[in-house]
Parts: sequence; C-alpha cells; structure tokens
Amino acid sequence: MVQTKIYEIGPSIRKDTFETIIQETADALLNGKTAAFPTETVYGIGASIFNENAILRIYQIKGRPPEKPLSILISSAGDMEKAASEIPDSARFLAEKFWPGPLTMILRKKEDISDKVTAGKETVGLRVPAHPVPLALVRLTGPLACPSANLSGADEPKSAKDVLKDLSGQVDILIDGGKTALGVPSTIIDLTAVPPKILRKGGLDIIEIKKVIGEVTE
Repeated sequence: MVQTKIYEIGPSIRKDTFETIIQETADALLNGKTAAFPTETVYGIGASIFNENAILRIYQIKGRPPEKPLSILISSAGDMEKAASEIPDSARFLAEKFWPGPLTMILRKKEDISDKVTAGKETVGLRVPAHPVPLALVRLTGPLACPSANLSGADEPKSAKDVLKDLSGQVDILIDGGKTALGVPSTIIDLTAVPPKILRKGGLDIIEIKKVIGEVTE
C-alpha cells in the first residue's frame, strides 16, 4: 500500500500551480512511480514506457491479465515514430483528422518498445489525448503507457472518485480534474490489418473513420 497523493486541478487554477503539479507528477513518473489522471475519455493510469518495473506495477495494480497490452499516450502525431516502426498513410490521415482525440491506432512497434508494454505482441496502440493534463505530462516524460485507471473488468473511471474507489492506496499520484468529457474509452483501430479493423467501439464514431480511410471491418 502507498499513500496516494492527490492534486486538484480546476478550471480556475493558476498557471504556475498547474505547471508545478505537472512537473512534480512528471518527475515521479520518470522515477518509476505511477499516476492516475483525466483524459477526455476516461481516467488513465500512466507509467513511463521505459521503466519495466513501473509497467509491471500497472498490471499488478489493475489485476490486468498479462496477455492484454497497454496503450501508449504520445504528445503529437510526430511522436508516432518514437514507438512505431511502420506508419502507413492511413495512420497519418487519421492523425491529421482526429488527433488529439479519442482514437487509438494499432501499428507495428519499434524493437526498443518493451514486450511488457505490448504483452509480447509485435504491435503497439498509440493515442494523442485531447486533454491538457496528459498532454503536458507526456511532453515532459515522453510516451506513457496508459490503460484506464480502474480494476480490470470494473466500470470505466469517469472521475477521481471512481479512481479512488478502485485504486486508493495503490496508485502513487492522482490528479483530480473533475469528470471526463466523454466518459467512454477511445475507439481502437488496427491499421496492421487489411482492411483496417475496429477492435473497440468508443468515443469516435466509426462512420467518421470510414470517411477518411474508406473500408474498415468490425
């Protein structure tokens, strides 16, 4: 058990206070800690993709099956190259249209991305979140592994209260940013499949995806 440190970030927060909270959280993440924070979809629990102990801690905290990979948050479409070995045109088109936003794209991973993140798979899920907290964090830490901040199989966390219900005393830091805007996870599309395949329906309508890249399967 740990003592979960809670930071509150409201709409009237001072810029310098926000920056201090982000810096302290980023420093903790770079030192192998875990942090839960809001995105526009649901709350996520993050850890540096370069710290395998922190990655394993996420699996332990969530009770997550080891065969389920962790998605990765990046700060911009240009950061896809930090984690993906192949970036098809479809990924660039979707990123230009829907990132930042509730779309996770499955691409072939780079060799230096730990198998602990991808559960031994040769692919990796990437997303640019449309929320100032994770974007600010990732700019300081680099890519973060970030599944939802709940026990595996539990309801998706839409508020800090939801996170504490499942993870109090487990996660090192919790940034309370109020309720999430969407309250549903991101849509996941596998761009290594031909044609691309929807793996999870979520915050982005599949019809909008088809308008950009054409045929997809479900």
